[in-house]
Amino acid sequence: MLKYTLLGFLNYNPSTGYELKQIIDVSTSYFWHAKQSQIYTTLKKLEEEDLVSSRFEPQEGRPNRRVYTISQDGKDELKGWLEKPLNSIEKHKETLLLKLFFSAETDKDIVLKELHQQRELHQKQLHKYQRTTKEVIGQFKESTGLGKDAEFWEMTRRFGELYEQMNITWLREVISMLEKKDD
Repeated sequence: MLKYTLLGFLNYNPSTGYELKQIIDVSTSYFWHAKQSQIYTTLKKLEEEDLVSSRFEPQEGRPNRRVYTISQDGKDELKGWLEKPLNSIEKHKETLLLKLFFSAETDKDIVLKELHQQRELHQKQLHKYQRTTKEVIGQFKESTGLGKDAEFWEMTRRFGELYEQMNITWLREVISMLEKKDD
């Protein structure tokens, strides 16, 4: 999927690998993230497949910048992927649920401490979606003029917000259940 993440951003404008990492970190990282090394490896493969091209831009006193541009084949590949329906629900892993599943013999206070910590982490992430991510989308909309795209970015931000609210609600319920439970 990183392939399509990179093609999607390059479809907006040419970028370096470093710039792509920066934009991913402030936009899609809450549902699709990547390490810098993964980005460069994928860009190399995309170039080998003629889905992107690159050129070096000289910089004074610094190494040359390698700027990637999506090709027409890359645009066609992205369009085909966007138009292909998803016919299944993707499975994902939840470490907290796995730990909780096997926690019947674990000290209740240890489990509660873990659940309280997770609730705090989800509350921080919710705050990020409600403030920082929302502001970033607004800034991109203004600076790029991509109003229609920003509407879709907002849809994904809203998913993150609702996802965190669901987690917080569930954690409150589970914490309440365990606090009422006798050892």
